[in-house]
Amino acid sequence: MVTPRLTESGLSMVDWHLVKEMKPPRTQQEWEAEFQKYQQFPEFKILNHDMTLTEFKFIWYMEYSHRMWGRVVGLAYVLPAAYFWRKGWLSRPMKGCVLALCGLVCFQGLLGWYMVKSGLEEKPDSYDIPRVSQYRLAAHLGSALVLYSASLWTGLSVLLPRHKLPETHQVLRLRQFAHGTTALIFLTALSGAFVAGLDAGLVYNSFPKMGERWIPDDLLAFSPVLRNIFENPTTVQFDHRILGIASATAVTALYLFSRKIPLPRRTRMAVTSLLTVACMQVGLGISTLLLYVPTPLAATHQSGSLALLSMALWLMSELRRVPK
Repeated sequence: MVTPRLTESGLSMVDWHLVKEMKPPRTQQEWEAEFQKYQQFPEFKILNHDMTLTEFKFIWYMEYSHRMWGRVVGLAYVLPAAYFWRKGWLSRPMKGCVLALCGLVCFQGLLGWYMVKSGLEEKPDSYDIPRVSQYRLAAHLGSALVLYSASLWTGLSVLLPRHKLPETHQVLRLRQFAHGTTALIFLTALSGAFVAGLDAGLVYNSFPKMGERWIPDDLLAFSPVLRNIFENPTTVQFDHRILGIASATAVTALYLFSRKIPLPRRTRMAVTSLLTVACMQVGLGISTLLLYVPTPLAATHQSGSLALLSMALWLMSELRRVPK
């Protein structure tokens, strides 16, 4: 999802077919027909009315690559699952996990097209540039994060044996702290969808202040006030900053608290890795903002959020209780 949004290519393919669209245009005539379909929609009419066929091919292939990658991911889930199921290698609880994961994969594909459709609709009363709904973009990203998190958690549960940690008050607090920090990291990553959907990374390109102020004048410019949280680019960027700072602070506090507790070597590695990735992610976020959101750096920052979530899930896995 990173590349289509950052390259503004997500609306270049204006229809969706599970099998038919797997074959890209090859002849000049096929490309011109595909370009003519794109020209019927708002993005071309309002934003890209002077686009050439060569330029269209670039954004089309960006979106095509994203859709094909989605199909590859789907097959990577469904085919091995069917094979393992047929061989009888899955326990009853694992069968439930596999069915849930495969269902999420299918849901993610449908949600992706539902999101794209929101950017293809004519909006005669709107003066904004055509873009997908930030709400649907957040739903699409949220679904992808849930799918990834569930997949990683299932894999860690199978591959890594649980530690027999003493159920002391400090360990219980550390476990709760890790759960809360992971939830905060997830929420911060999800808020990035609203930043991307509204191009909110381009409204105040300074740090730590937003322009000349700590709290900008237009923070609550929309009415009713609740709209600002999801539709005002200034508020969306402000919220993402606060969530990012809160996540980094929580990770640092978690690391310092863990130093007081004797932990297995692998668990200690997970805590240290979480802090390291958090520091890198903060640096990437600030750099992306100050440099006016260059695509390679923005893509690295978005990928960093996934790496940070991965480290948090790894730590949660290390701190699991051993079943009695």
